[in-house]
Amino acid sequence: MRNPQPAGNAMRKNRQLQIVDPWDEGACKALIDQLWSLRASMLKNEVTLAPWLRSVDPGYRASARNLAHYLALRRSDRRPLQEQLARIGVSSLGRAESHVLANLDKVLGILHRLTGQPWRAHSRDEPAGIQSSRKLLERHTADLLGAPPPGRTVRIMVTLPSEAAGDFGLVRGLVLSGMDIARVNCAHDGADEWKAMVAHVRRAAKAAGRPVRILMDLGGPKLRTGPIAPGPAVLKLRPQRDDLGRIIAPARVGLRTAVATAPIVGAPVHVGVSTEWLGQMKAGDHIDLTDARGAERSLRVVRRDESGVLAECAQTVYLVPETRLKLRRKVIGTRTNLLAELPRREGVLRLERGSTLHLTRSGIGQPAHMEKGKRQRPAPALACTLPEVFEQVCVGERIWFDDGRIGGVIRHIGKDRLEIEITQARDVGEKLAGDKGINLPDSQLDLPALSAKDIEDLKIVAKLADLVGLSFVQGARDVETLRARLIELGAADLGIVLKIETRRSFENLPELLFSAMAGKAAGVMIARGDLAVECGYERLAEVQEEILWAAEAAHMPVIWATQVLETLAKTGLPSRAEITDAAMGERAECVMLNKGPHIIEAMRTLDDILHRMQAHQTKKRPLLRALNAWGGTKKSAKN
Repeated sequence: MRNPQPAGNAMRKNRQLQIVDPWDEGACKALIDQLWSLRASMLKNEVTLAPWLRSVDPGYRASARNLAHYLALRRSDRRPLQEQLARIGVSSLGRAESHVLANLDKVLGILHRLTGQPWRAHSRDEPAGIQSSRKLLERHTADLLGAPPPGRTVRIMVTLPSEAAGDFGLVRGLVLSGMDIARVNCAHDGADEWKAMVAHVRRAAKAAGRPVRILMDLGGPKLRTGPIAPGPAVLKLRPQRDDLGRIIAPARVGLRTAVATAPIVGAPVHVGVSTEWLGQMKAGDHIDLTDARGAERSLRVVRRDESGVLAECAQTVYLVPETRLKLRRKVIGTRTNLLAELPRREGVLRLERGSTLHLTRSGIGQPAHMEKGKRQRPAPALACTLPEVFEQVCVGERIWFDDGRIGGVIRHIGKDRLEIEITQARDVGEKLAGDKGINLPDSQLDLPALSAKDIEDLKIVAKLADLVGLSFVQGARDVETLRARLIELGAADLGIVLKIETRRSFENLPELLFSAMAGKAAGVMIARGDLAVECGYERLAEVQEEILWAAEAAHMPVIWATQVLETLAKTGLPSRAEITDAAMGERAECVMLNKGPHIIEAMRTLDDILHRMQAHQTKKRPLLRALNAWGGTKKSAKN
């Protein structure tokens, strides 16, 4: 038999389980005291941040003050306070981002009325109310992104492919399908191509009778892998087979002279041979060879034209420069020829968990080298594009390659190389190529946001663009540097988009927002690709929410970017998850799509999603549109 619980303990437990009457006057007065204290901390923070507030543009003054109040609100855990406010039935401050002090004052006023205390309005202290804050955001969004299209509040931005420089029809199709902003990525192509793209956008927009703005993204100090020595020159020919292994189509190859460039009809790939040897061939001839694996193979010439011959084989063949082709014909006997112009494979490094990689200051990347069973190079090596990071990293810090596909830890720092242990890779290993992104989320990198190339590119951007994207921005100094350059170029009013794509930029977001408010038009892009790698994929949802909240407190437009409907744009078929992700874009002021062969279809799908969702959601607030699909309450079949 269990011992009875002591009476004192039982009484204490009962008191803990008691629910305080939400209408208890004493509880309401205690809440009033908490709210007055919170209000005072907001006004104090406004004073603390006065140097920032004084530097903002007059059009952003109210927004900057509201952001100061929001930062004070989120400095401590407010969940206990929210719970008490919700039980009384008043606003729990959960959707106060755009009008923080006004929302708090409304709650204070209600509580004063409930407790019979006098209340007077404090609107002089409030930089924005629920209506004025909405108008501020709309005005700032229009200043940066242009007026919204008819029937849709969220703009659609599309990254232009390189083909847009020479294909006006492609650009015209994007404009007619609803592109509101065209993005030119200055990390690719050159000034001539950018000018052609912009000219096509302006022409198509004028013809369509609708405005389309131009965002030009600076490349920034992107840390990437350097070039890797190409793999061996080898060509694999493989026939197509059905599920039972029967040949559907033989492997085909075109043989042409070594200097020829004209394609041979029906040949997916080509190799070069000598002119004299090629001239002897005719349809029906057989070409014998021993391939790279030592397998005996035979090609049959099926057609000859002025460009060369088309040959086919029913077996898999590996051709290398040393492969000797033997023309077999009874009349002339056997004549041989060596191959030329075989394609070389893209250079890659093969990495496995537990292996070592050397990241060097310069040079051409090389795999670990084996010769006669002895390892000559102990580990694969490749260079990086910004060797200055070598002085800014520490042992034990993480490093990621290729959008987080391969991860490692820095184990040793030498004069000319970093020794990295690969810790994240698939069981079968990974291939790492050149020109892939490198992320150092734990390192305190001090890199200028504007590279020498960016400074040159700005001369073109200032003439062509409506807004400029600042890539890999870290702190307020980067924004100030960009604005100073724009002033020098006579483009002081050019809109600035802060691309939040590093852990440091997220941690410095408040100062970045205040700094951006010094101009007349500014916005934030949530660049979720690099941001996920930098902050961790498991934190991405939390991080992007916090960015949305802070930007709303600053009444600053947000661009929802990276991999939106990417599968649809690339393959023509969306995933279920990315449809839901695209719907989340309704909480931003603009959604960005990347290029792909099915981009028009992706745009139409996004347009449909945004039209539907704007009736259900605005920022964090759900809208109670009638749910017509259910048709109201239906009578039960049972009476």
